[in-house]
Amino acid sequence: MKELKRAIALSLVILMCCWASVSSGSVAEYGLINTEDLKKSIDEGIEMTVVDARNPEEFQEVHIKGAISIPVKQWDKYAFQLPSEKGAKIIFYCNGVKCGKSKDAAQKALAMGYENVLIYAEGMPVWEEKGLPIYAGPDYEKRIETTKIDPTALDQLIKSSAATITIVDVRDPEEFTEGHIPGAVNIPVANFASQSSALDKEKKIIVYCNSGGRSYNAYRKLMKLGYKRINQAIFADWKDQGLPIASAGL
Repeated sequence: MKELKRAIALSLVILMCCWASVSSGSVAEYGLINTEDLKKSIDEGIEMTVVDARNPEEFQEVHIKGAISIPVKQWDKYAFQLPSEKGAKIIFYCNGVKCGKSKDAAQKALAMGYENVLIYAEGMPVWEEKGLPIYAGPDYEKRIETTKIDPTALDQLIKSSAATITIVDVRDPEEFTEGHIPGAVNIPVANFASQSSALDKEKKIIVYCNSGGRSYNAYRKLMKLGYKRINQAIFADWKDQGLPIASAGL
């Protein structure tokens, strides 16, 4: 009996050691890099690949100088641009701390076996705000200050004056289908210039996306088209407040 107990105890010890060994060999995680360290690395010519995970339209308008475009939504199409060396340093960025594209792209790179993956979480808004080196396309203009509406105020506006406003989700159709602010219409930012003319200029227009990058572009396009009553909202903030989310068909 004693030998049996001893054998069971020994088996448990072996199992625990195996479990610890497996845990220690778990999948690598991405790291973080701040604005100052990224700028220093670029200035010092450190070998690395800086990747813009945003939509191609956003990349074409403005991006960190030297970055390449691998839109996370089109990962399989563009991932060939990543270095062949799995130990290469790769830094992903998008539209700031509330933008999930860089995190999603980093996870995909880790899944491909890359080991030195970092996120520049502050992203394009902070880089541009600090006046650091950028590539600006022909449609680029200096940032303007948008009129923002917070989730609580927007929720109250929907409940009290829904007929006087138009809420426009400027994300991709599949994102809209997954979940959106109730009552919103979907006009993806890529098609905004051609489709936004259908919006009533007599109503207040509220544009939103996940973190502010695409809705900023839509906001600016509406200004150029002569719309006067425009607000910008952030879907991440709406979700954080636990406010209602609709799905396509509901």
